Amino acid sequence: MDKAAGKNSAGGELFPRVEPFARRMLDVGDGHKVYYEQCGNPTGMPVVVLHGGPGGGCSPAMRRFFDPDKYHIILFDQRGCGRSRPHASVEANTTWHLVADIEKIREAVGVDRWIVFGGSWGATLSLVYAQAHPDRAAWLVLRGVFLGTKPELDWFYGGGAGKFFPELWTRFTDLIPAEEHGDLIAAYHKRLFSGDRVEETAYAKAWAGWENALASIESNGAMVDSPAEYARAFARLENHYFANRVFLDDQQQILDNMRKIAHVPGTIVQGRHDMICPPHTAWALHKAWPTSEFRMVPKAGHALSEPGIAAELVRTMNRLARQRATLGL
Repeated sequence: MDKAAGKNSAGGELFPRVEPFARRMLDVGDGHKVYYEQCGNPTGMPVVVLHGGPGGGCSPAMRRFFDPDKYHIILFDQRGCGRSRPHASVEANTTWHLVADIEKIREAVGVDRWIVFGGSWGATLSLVYAQAHPDRAAWLVLRGVFLGTKPELDWFYGGGAGKFFPELWTRFTDLIPAEEHGDLIAAYHKRLFSGDRVEETAYAKAWAGWENALASIESNGAMVDSPAEYARAFARLENHYFANRVFLDDQQQILDNMRKIAHVPGTIVQGRHDMICPPHTAWALHKAWPTSEFRMVPKAGHALSEPGIAAELVRTMNRLARQRATLGL
């Protein structure tokens, strides 16, 4: 879950635009090649950026949360989206494949430990990755927390958020026959994987439009018309993951395993008015994670582009840059 890549004209105190010093396609097996890039200082503090969605892809704006003189910034497009290939593919595409891909990228760029920076679905993946490889994460910086549980999906695809945006919810649900409204994830799944490219694209745009319209506190109720290829990858991957409960063993897997990363410090940045990932989830994570710090942004929704969220993330990264020796990076 995240605002569309390419839509992140993030405000706040971002650093100037920076171009990668290296771009690569990494063969991760299973027929997948993953795009990754490196920016900033090759000898700086390593930070890996995990984008949202699933299926959102990384964008140039995501490079700008880090001082390029102090950070070695690693971004990548997760399987099936962005510049990774094959595009919009859900074959061999699970949370655990992505965790393995992150480790392959870490080895490819030659870093031992790094800061893990992720928002929305990227926060989910950051936590699962850190729990699988606790010695590789020096700090977690999370925004708009999503833990992959059924209540969270029910909120967004079962009518909870729709009570605040009834006209948009009606537009999203009216594409589906009334008898299928009891499980809209399944109903959209059938159409996103119908084999009819025109039908898949139409429903993909509706799926992406519903989420993107609620991403910002500044939303005026307008549905965002995402580019067809972006929408198809975003919707198919996100729906595939949500239909499979993001491939976690049980609904509380992340919270139940926080003991594995009790020694790993972290910062949680949460928008007070996040309609996609409401704040109570971030608060539950904070309470289960003694080494975390919690930053509630009062006038902000979900998107990375919210000025208050962007500014808080930049402040966090600037502070961590001053703690390099302490973090052992």
